[in-house]
Amino acid sequence: MRHGYTTGACATAMTKAALYALVTGEMPKEVTIHLPVGKDATFKVESFEIKEHAVMCETIKDAGDDPDATHQARIQSTVRFVQEPGIHVDGGIGVGRVTKAGLPVPVGEAAINPVPRKMLHEVVQEAIDLFQLSEGIEVIISVPDGEEIAKKTLNGRLGILGGISILGTRGTVVPFSSSAYMASIVQAISVAKAAGCQHVVITTGGRSEKYAMKQYPNLPEEAFIEMGDFVGFTLKHIARQQIPQVSLVGMMGKFSKVAQGVMMVHSKSAPISFKFLAEIAKKAGEKEEVVAEILTANTASQVGEMLQGNPLFFEALCKNCCYYALDHTKAKLRISTTLYAMNGDCLGKAEDIDKLDEDDWYRG
Repeated sequence: MRHGYTTGACATAMTKAALYALVTGEMPKEVTIHLPVGKDATFKVESFEIKEHAVMCETIKDAGDDPDATHQARIQSTVRFVQEPGIHVDGGIGVGRVTKAGLPVPVGEAAINPVPRKMLHEVVQEAIDLFQLSEGIEVIISVPDGEEIAKKTLNGRLGILGGISILGTRGTVVPFSSSAYMASIVQAISVAKAAGCQHVVITTGGRSEKYAMKQYPNLPEEAFIEMGDFVGFTLKHIARQQIPQVSLVGMMGKFSKVAQGVMMVHSKSAPISFKFLAEIAKKAGEKEEVVAEILTANTASQVGEMLQGNPLFFEALCKNCCYYALDHTKAKLRISTTLYAMNGDCLGKAEDIDKLDEDDWYRG
Protein backbone atom coordinates (compact mmCIF):
# COMPACT_ATOMS: atom_id res chain seq x y z
CA MET A 1 0.00 0.00 0.00
CA ARG A 2 1.16 3.52 -0.81
CA HIS A 3 2.57 5.61 2.03
CA GLY A 4 1.66 9.29 2.39
CA TYR A 5 2.87 12.33 4.32
CA THR A 6 1.82 13.89 7.61
CA THR A 7 0.33 17.32 8.15
CA GLY A 8 3.57 18.22 9.94
CA ALA A 9 5.66 17.33 6.90
CA CYS A 10 3.37 19.31 4.59
CA ALA A 11 3.48 22.36 6.88
CA THR A 12 7.28 22.18 7.07
CA ALA A 13 7.66 21.96 3.30
CA MET A 14 5.40 24.94 2.69
CA THR A 15 7.27 26.93 5.32
CA LYS A 16 10.52 26.27 3.48
CA ALA A 17 8.92 27.29 0.17
CA ALA A 18 7.37 30.49 1.56
CA LEU A 19 10.55 31.55 3.34
CA TYR A 20 12.64 30.91 0.23
CA ALA A 21 10.23 33.03 -1.84
CA LEU A 22 10.21 35.78 0.79
CA VAL A 23 14.01 36.00 0.79
CA THR A 24 14.79 35.52 -2.92
CA GLY A 25 11.67 36.86 -4.62
CA GLU A 26 11.42 33.61 -6.61
CA MET A 27 8.58 31.14 -6.00
CA PRO A 28 9.73 27.49 -6.08
CA LYS A 29 7.48 24.98 -7.82
CA GLU A 30 8.48 22.30 -5.32
CA VAL A 31 10.68 21.88 -2.25
CA THR A 32 12.48 18.96 -0.63
CA ILE A 33 12.73 18.46 3.12
CA HIS A 34 14.35 15.84 5.35
CA LEU A 35 11.83 13.78 7.33
CA PRO A 36 12.26 12.44 10.90
CA VAL A 37 12.00 8.90 9.49
CA GLY A 38 15.39 9.54 7.88
CA LYS A 39 14.58 10.17 4.23
CA ASP A 40 13.94 13.14 1.96
CA ALA A 41 10.56 14.00 0.44
CA THR A 42 9.56 16.50 -2.22
CA PHE A 43 6.34 18.53 -2.04
CA LYS A 44 4.66 20.51 -4.80
CA VAL A 45 3.62 24.11 -4.19
CA GLU A 46 0.03 23.94 -5.41
CA SER A 47 -0.76 27.62 -4.95
CA PHE A 48 0.71 30.73 -3.38
CA GLU A 49 -0.12 34.29 -2.44
CA ILE A 50 2.31 37.17 -2.10
CA LYS A 51 1.13 39.68 0.47
CA GLU A 52 2.74 42.81 1.85
CA HIS A 53 5.90 41.62 3.62
CA ALA A 54 4.60 38.02 3.67
CA VAL A 55 4.30 34.94 1.45
CA MET A 56 1.79 32.09 1.71
CA CYS A 57 2.42 28.70 0.12
CA GLU A 58 -0.05 25.81 -0.03
CA THR A 59 0.19 22.10 -0.76
CA ILE A 60 -2.41 19.34 -0.84
CA LYS A 61 -1.83 16.62 1.73
CA ASP A 62 -1.46 13.14 0.26
CA ALA A 63 -2.10 10.48 2.92
CA GLY A 64 -1.32 7.65 0.50
CA ASP A 65 -3.64 4.67 0.88
CA ASP A 66 -4.42 5.49 4.50
CA PRO A 67 -8.08 6.35 5.28
CA ASP A 68 -6.95 9.60 6.90
CA ALA A 69 -9.44 12.38 7.67
CA THR A 70 -6.87 14.94 6.50
CA HIS A 71 -6.26 13.32 3.10
CA GLN A 72 -6.43 16.02 0.40
CA ALA A 73 -6.49 18.79 3.01
CA ARG A 74 -5.01 22.15 1.99
CA ILE A 75 -2.00 22.85 4.23
CA GLN A 76 -0.74 26.42 4.19
CA SER A 77 2.20 28.28 5.69
CA THR A 78 2.42 32.07 5.79
CA VAL A 79 5.88 33.46 6.56
CA ARG A 80 6.82 37.06 7.31
CA PHE A 81 9.67 39.01 8.87
CA VAL A 82 8.95 40.55 12.28
CA GLN A 83 10.82 42.91 14.56
CA GLU A 84 10.93 40.54 17.53
CA PRO A 85 14.04 38.35 17.19
CA GLY A 86 13.74 34.60 16.92
CA ILE A 87 11.41 32.05 15.33
CA HIS A 88 7.71 32.36 16.14
CA VAL A 89 5.38 29.50 15.17
CA ASP A 90 1.61 29.63 15.59
CA GLY A 91 -1.58 28.24 14.13
CA GLY A 92 -4.01 30.13 11.94
CA ILE A 93 -7.41 29.27 10.50
CA GLY A 94 -8.29 25.59 10.80
CA VAL A 95 -5.54 24.67 13.26
CA GLY A 96 -7.00 23.79 16.65
CA ARG A 97 -6.21 25.32 20.03
CA VAL A 98 -5.48 23.19 23.07
CA THR A 99 -7.97 23.81 25.89
CA LYS A 100 -7.33 20.82 28.17
CA ALA A 101 -4.25 19.52 29.94
CA GLY A 102 -2.78 16.09 29.26
CA LEU A 103 -1.68 16.69 25.67
CA PRO A 104 1.92 17.18 24.47
CA VAL A 105 1.13 20.85 23.73
CA PRO A 106 0.45 23.34 26.57
CA VAL A 107 -3.05 24.74 27.07
CA GLY A 108 -3.66 27.85 24.97
CA GLU A 109 -1.17 27.01 22.23
CA ALA A 110 -1.89 25.95 18.67
CA ALA A 111 -2.21 22.17 18.31
CA ILE A 112 1.12 21.77 16.53
CA ASN A 113 2.74 18.73 18.11
CA PRO A 114 6.38 18.69 19.31
CA VAL A 115 7.95 16.87 16.34
CA PRO A 116 6.29 19.04 13.64
CA ARG A 117 7.12 22.13 15.72
CA LYS A 118 10.76 21.00 15.83
CA MET A 119 10.72 20.39 12.06
CA LEU A 120 9.36 23.90 11.47
CA HIS A 121 12.04 25.47 13.66
CA GLU A 122 14.79 23.48 11.96
CA VAL A 123 13.76 24.41 8.43
CA VAL A 124 13.57 28.10 9.38
CA GLN A 125 16.94 27.93 11.13
CA GLU A 126 18.44 26.38 7.99
CA ALA A 127 17.25 29.41 5.99
CA ILE A 128 18.55 31.83 8.64
CA ASP A 129 21.98 30.22 8.42
CA LEU A 130 21.95 29.96 4.61
CA PHE A 131 20.85 33.52 3.92
CA GLN A 132 22.43 35.12 7.01
CA LEU A 133 19.08 36.54 8.15
CA SER A 134 18.96 38.84 11.17
CA GLU A 135 15.22 39.55 11.33
CA GLY A 136 12.72 37.66 13.44
CA ILE A 137 10.57 35.19 11.47
CA GLU A 138 6.90 34.43 12.04
CA VAL A 139 5.34 31.22 10.71
CA ILE A 140 1.57 30.74 10.70
CA ILE A 141 0.25 27.30 9.73
CA SER A 142 -3.33 27.20 8.44
CA VAL A 143 -5.75 24.58 7.13
CA PRO A 144 -8.70 26.34 5.44
CA ASP A 145 -11.07 23.39 5.90
CA GLY A 146 -9.57 22.32 9.21
CA GLU A 147 -12.54 23.08 11.43
CA GLU A 148 -14.81 20.88 9.29
CA ILE A 149 -12.21 18.11 9.04
CA ALA A 150 -11.79 18.13 12.83
CA LYS A 151 -15.40 16.94 13.24
CA LYS A 152 -14.24 13.57 11.87
CA THR A 153 -11.54 13.25 14.54
CA LEU A 154 -11.34 12.90 18.33
CA ASN A 155 -10.05 16.48 18.71
CA GLY A 156 -13.22 17.83 20.30
CA ARG A 157 -13.21 15.14 22.97
CA LEU A 158 -9.56 15.89 23.73
CA GLY A 159 -10.19 19.61 24.06
CA ILE A 160 -8.61 20.68 20.77
CA LEU A 161 -11.03 23.26 19.41
CA GLY A 162 -11.29 25.18 16.17
CA GLY A 163 -9.53 22.82 13.82
CA ILE A 164 -7.19 19.89 13.33
CA SER A 165 -3.85 19.09 14.91
CA ILE A 166 -0.57 19.32 13.01
CA LEU A 167 0.88 15.88 13.66
CA GLY A 168 3.51 13.35 12.71
CA THR A 169 6.50 11.77 14.44
CA ARG A 170 7.84 10.11 11.26
CA GLY A 171 6.85 12.55 8.53
CA THR A 172 5.22 9.70 6.63
CA VAL A 173 1.78 8.12 6.97
CA VAL A 174 1.82 4.32 7.08
CA PRO A 175 -1.41 3.02 5.51
CA PHE A 176 -3.66 1.19 7.94
CA SER A 177 -5.11 -2.04 6.60
CA SER A 178 -6.18 -4.56 9.22
CA SER A 179 -5.66 -7.66 7.08
CA ALA A 180 -2.33 -6.44 5.72
CA TYR A 181 -1.11 -5.38 9.14
CA MET A 182 -2.06 -8.67 10.76
CA ALA A 183 -0.36 -10.56 7.95
CA SER A 184 2.81 -8.57 8.58
CA ILE A 185 2.63 -9.42 12.31
CA VAL A 186 2.33 -13.15 11.55
CA GLN A 187 5.26 -12.87 9.18
CA ALA A 188 7.37 -11.00 11.73
CA ILE A 189 6.70 -13.64 14.39
CA SER A 190 7.62 -16.38 11.92
CA VAL A 191 10.86 -14.58 11.10
CA ALA A 192 11.68 -14.27 14.81
CA LYS A 193 11.02 -17.97 15.33
CA ALA A 194 13.14 -18.90 12.31
CA ALA A 195 15.96 -16.71 13.62
CA GLY A 196 15.96 -18.73 16.82
CA CYS A 197 14.48 -16.03 19.06
CA GLN A 198 13.36 -17.37 22.43
CA HIS A 199 12.37 -13.91 23.62
CA VAL A 200 10.38 -11.40 21.56
CA VAL A 201 9.41 -7.82 22.37
CA ILE A 202 6.09 -6.47 21.11
CA THR A 203 5.40 -2.73 20.86
CA THR A 204 2.56 -0.51 19.70
CA GLY A 205 4.63 1.73 17.43
CA GLY A 206 7.95 3.20 16.39
CA ARG A 207 8.58 5.27 19.50
CA SER A 208 7.88 2.45 21.94
CA GLU A 209 10.04 0.15 19.79
CA LYS A 210 12.92 2.62 20.08
CA TYR A 211 12.60 2.55 23.88
CA ALA A 212 12.34 -1.25 23.82
CA MET A 213 15.55 -1.59 21.81
CA LYS A 214 17.37 0.47 24.41
CA GLN A 215 15.86 -1.65 27.18
CA TYR A 216 16.82 -4.94 25.52
CA PRO A 217 20.08 -4.14 23.67
CA ASN A 218 21.22 -7.76 23.51
CA LEU A 219 18.24 -8.99 21.51
CA PRO A 220 18.52 -9.24 17.70
CA GLU A 221 16.48 -6.96 15.45
CA GLU A 222 14.16 -9.87 14.52
CA ALA A 223 12.98 -10.08 18.14
CA PHE A 224 11.24 -6.68 17.98
CA ILE A 225 7.72 -6.74 16.54
CA GLU A 226 5.40 -3.76 16.04
CA MET A 227 1.95 -5.10 16.87
CA GLY A 228 0.09 -1.78 16.50
CA ASP A 229 -3.35 -2.14 18.07
CA PHE A 230 -3.49 -5.96 17.69
CA VAL A 231 -2.33 -7.01 21.15
CA GLY A 232 -4.37 -10.20 21.55
CA PHE A 233 -3.82 -11.32 17.97
CA THR A 234 -0.05 -10.93 18.37
CA LEU A 235 0.09 -12.72 21.70
CA LYS A 236 -1.84 -15.72 20.38
CA HIS A 237 0.46 -16.09 17.38
CA ILE A 238 3.52 -15.91 19.64
CA ALA A 239 1.98 -18.69 21.75
CA ARG A 240 1.28 -20.78 18.63
CA GLN A 241 4.91 -20.45 17.60
CA GLN A 242 5.87 -21.63 21.11
CA ILE A 243 8.17 -18.72 21.77
CA PRO A 244 8.50 -18.93 25.57
CA GLN A 245 9.21 -15.33 26.58
CA VAL A 246 7.50 -12.10 25.51
CA SER A 247 7.88 -8.52 26.70
CA LEU A 248 5.23 -5.87 26.12
CA VAL A 249 6.59 -2.32 25.83
CA GLY A 250 4.32 0.68 25.39
CA MET A 251 2.79 3.83 26.82
CA MET A 252 -0.11 4.78 29.03
CA GLY A 253 -2.79 5.31 26.39
CA LYS A 254 -2.89 1.83 24.89
CA PHE A 255 -1.46 -0.14 27.80
CA SER A 256 -4.01 1.22 30.26
CA LYS A 257 -6.52 -0.61 28.03
CA VAL A 258 -4.49 -3.84 28.02
CA ALA A 259 -4.45 -3.61 31.84
CA GLN A 260 -8.26 -3.81 31.69
CA GLY A 261 -8.17 -6.89 29.47
CA VAL A 262 -8.76 -5.05 26.19
CA MET A 263 -6.80 -6.83 23.46
CA MET A 264 -7.67 -4.58 20.51
CA VAL A 265 -6.58 -1.11 21.58
CA HIS A 266 -7.50 1.15 18.64
CA SER A 267 -9.04 4.41 19.88
CA LYS A 268 -12.32 3.63 18.11
CA SER A 269 -12.52 0.10 19.55
CA ALA A 270 -12.24 0.81 23.26
CA PRO A 271 -12.25 4.06 25.25
CA ILE A 272 -9.94 4.58 28.20
CA SER A 273 -11.65 3.82 31.53
CA PHE A 274 -10.69 6.55 33.96
CA LYS A 275 -12.77 4.78 36.59
CA PHE A 276 -10.50 1.75 36.23
CA LEU A 277 -7.35 3.92 36.51
CA ALA A 278 -8.82 5.66 39.57
CA GLU A 279 -9.42 2.31 41.26
CA ILE A 280 -5.88 1.16 40.52
CA ALA A 281 -4.60 4.43 42.02
CA LYS A 282 -6.75 3.86 45.10
CA LYS A 283 -5.33 0.36 45.53
CA ALA A 284 -1.84 1.87 45.16
CA GLY A 285 -2.50 4.15 48.14
CA GLU A 286 -3.34 7.44 46.44
CA LYS A 287 -5.33 10.04 48.38
CA GLU A 288 -9.02 10.51 47.68
CA GLU A 289 -8.49 13.93 46.09
CA VAL A 290 -6.03 12.45 43.57
CA VAL A 291 -8.42 9.59 42.82
CA ALA A 292 -11.18 12.14 42.20
CA GLU A 293 -8.87 14.14 39.91
CA ILE A 294 -8.18 11.03 37.81
CA LEU A 295 -11.91 10.68 37.13
CA THR A 296 -11.88 14.11 35.45
CA ALA A 297 -8.67 13.56 33.47
CA ASN A 298 -8.53 14.14 29.73
CA THR A 299 -6.06 11.46 28.65
CA ALA A 300 -4.29 8.42 30.10
CA SER A 301 -0.98 10.24 29.61
CA GLN A 302 -2.25 12.97 31.92
CA VAL A 303 -2.99 10.33 34.57
CA GLY A 304 0.53 9.00 34.10
CA GLU A 305 1.98 12.46 34.71
CA MET A 306 -0.17 12.92 37.83
CA LEU A 307 1.05 9.65 39.37
CA GLN A 308 4.75 9.63 38.45
CA GLY A 309 5.61 9.70 42.15
CA ASN A 310 3.70 6.46 42.82
CA PRO A 311 5.64 3.44 41.47
CA LEU A 312 3.06 1.02 42.91
CA PHE A 313 0.44 2.39 40.50
CA PHE A 314 2.53 1.65 37.41
CA GLU A 315 3.67 -1.71 38.76
CA ALA A 316 0.02 -2.68 39.28
CA LEU A 317 -0.85 -1.66 35.71
CA CYS A 318 2.07 -3.65 34.33
CA LYS A 319 1.17 -6.73 36.37
CA ASN A 320 -2.41 -6.48 35.16
CA CYS A 321 -1.18 -6.41 31.55
CA CYS A 322 0.82 -9.58 32.20
CA TYR A 323 -2.08 -11.39 33.87
CA TYR A 324 -4.51 -10.56 31.07
CA ALA A 325 -1.94 -11.60 28.46
CA LEU A 326 -1.52 -14.98 30.17
CA ASP A 327 -5.27 -15.39 30.51
CA HIS A 328 -5.83 -14.48 26.86
CA THR A 329 -3.31 -16.95 25.44
CA LYS A 330 -3.87 -19.83 27.92
CA ALA A 331 -0.28 -20.77 27.12
CA LYS A 332 2.99 -21.42 28.94
CA LEU A 333 4.61 -18.02 28.61
CA ARG A 334 6.88 -15.81 30.68
CA ILE A 335 5.63 -12.26 30.29
CA SER A 336 7.04 -8.84 31.19
CA THR A 337 5.48 -5.42 30.71
CA THR A 338 7.17 -2.00 30.74
CA LEU A 339 5.41 1.35 30.62
CA TYR A 340 7.15 4.44 29.24
CA ALA A 341 6.31 8.13 29.25
CA MET A 342 6.33 9.99 25.93
CA ASN A 343 9.77 11.43 26.73
CA GLY A 344 11.27 7.96 27.24
CA ASP A 345 11.19 7.86 31.04
CA CYS A 346 10.38 4.40 32.38
CA LEU A 347 7.21 4.66 34.47
CA GLY A 348 7.15 1.09 35.77
CA LYS A 349 7.57 -2.56 34.96
CA ALA A 350 6.61 -6.10 35.92
CA GLU A 351 9.03 -8.83 34.93
CA ASP A 352 8.92 -12.56 34.24
CA ILE A 353 5.36 -13.33 35.30
CA ASP A 354 4.46 -16.89 34.28
CA LYS A 355 1.33 -17.66 36.29
CA LEU A 356 -1.88 -15.93 37.29
CA ASP A 357 -2.14 -14.50 40.79
CA GLU A 358 -5.82 -13.94 41.48
CA ASP A 359 -5.09 -12.01 44.68
CA ASP A 360 -2.83 -9.59 42.82
CA TRP A 361 -5.01 -9.29 39.68
CA TYR A 362 -7.45 -6.39 39.64
CA ARG A 363 -10.50 -7.03 37.43
CA GLY A 364 -12.16 -3.64 37.68
